[in-house]
Amino acid sequence: MIKPFRIAVPQADLDDLADRLSRTRWPNEVADAGWDYGFPLARLKELAEYWRNGYDWRAHEARLNELPHFTTEIDGQNIHFVHVRSPRPDALALVLTHGWPGSFLEFLDVVEPLSRDFHLVIPSIPGYGFSGPTRERGWDTARVARAWAELMRRLGYRRYGAQGGDFGASISLALGAAAPGQVVGVHVNYLPTPPDPAADVELSEADEARLDTVRQLMANRPPYQALQALTPQTVGYPLTDSPVGQLVWIAERFAHWTDPASPIDDDRMLTDVALYWFTATAASSARLHHETARGGVPCPAPVGVAVFAHDITRSVRPLAERRYDIRHWSEFARGGHFAAMEVPETFARDVRAFFRTVVGHG
Repeated sequence: MIKPFRIAVPQADLDDLADRLSRTRWPNEVADAGWDYGFPLARLKELAEYWRNGYDWRAHEARLNELPHFTTEIDGQNIHFVHVRSPRPDALALVLTHGWPGSFLEFLDVVEPLSRDFHLVIPSIPGYGFSGPTRERGWDTARVARAWAELMRRLGYRRYGAQGGDFGASISLALGAAAPGQVVGVHVNYLPTPPDPAADVELSEADEARLDTVRQLMANRPPYQALQALTPQTVGYPLTDSPVGQLVWIAERFAHWTDPASPIDDDRMLTDVALYWFTATAASSARLHHETARGGVPCPAPVGVAVFAHDITRSVRPLAERRYDIRHWSEFARGGHFAAMEVPETFARDVRAFFRTVVGHG
């Protein structure tokens, strides 16, 4: 059963948040620390103070409620999603999937332009936001993809595309494998291409430089990733108990993964942080790192790739073509890991261009 859903955070939760923020215990910081030791204290205090006294959750909640929200249960798990139908009679359905530490909010600025040509289904990954915590083992990207296939079946879509970044890219590619008769194409804006010693391909100097970045990341696994992959429950305790802990855990990723020329404003970031806070999904969202094996995801559907200059890593096309049926490849000088939020016009234009290539639609 699919049920309408409305966001309504209890006032008691807002009051509790304000109280916790007012009682934050701050660590000291060495002089002129900058980013050398982690997130700067002055910047975090600024964000926390604005969250407590300037940011208006109710205003953002009202804006979010302008979208049509729904929930349904699939495979024993609550699934929240936004479903926006296009006025175009022959519109193709398109599943848009976020990653970590994102949410369905990533796509707010592309709903209007993309819904001109696509029926949009924008789910919250199980364990994230209004889908609520997962309560059993095994919710990896492949299982999420199977849930998406069932969701699309319930909505009556027999032919559709998929798009995603971060974990959303893995889920979208896995959806192509889970529903090969339905998925007409997969567009991703994040596609890791690790070094492959067995690959018999010649790489340019630029591609080798991209692989050097990947090698450095593989040799020095980011702390957040190691902790969420190894001990997501342990990480969940401080993030669920301290709003400043949850704030800095996400704000640091936004600071490092976005293009300085296309920053995400504090209100949008705080709304994303608030979704994790109010739904207490820090631990369950982190479990996706623990459950999902590292490595590429097979996908029989045509694939389009958008590479943004300030992403965590940039894909290497000759390596991507060894694994996927690449039909579309774009490189952009602006934008980072949260492309749909950072450069929504560019993002929407590239999604359209890919689906025009594979199905003549968009």
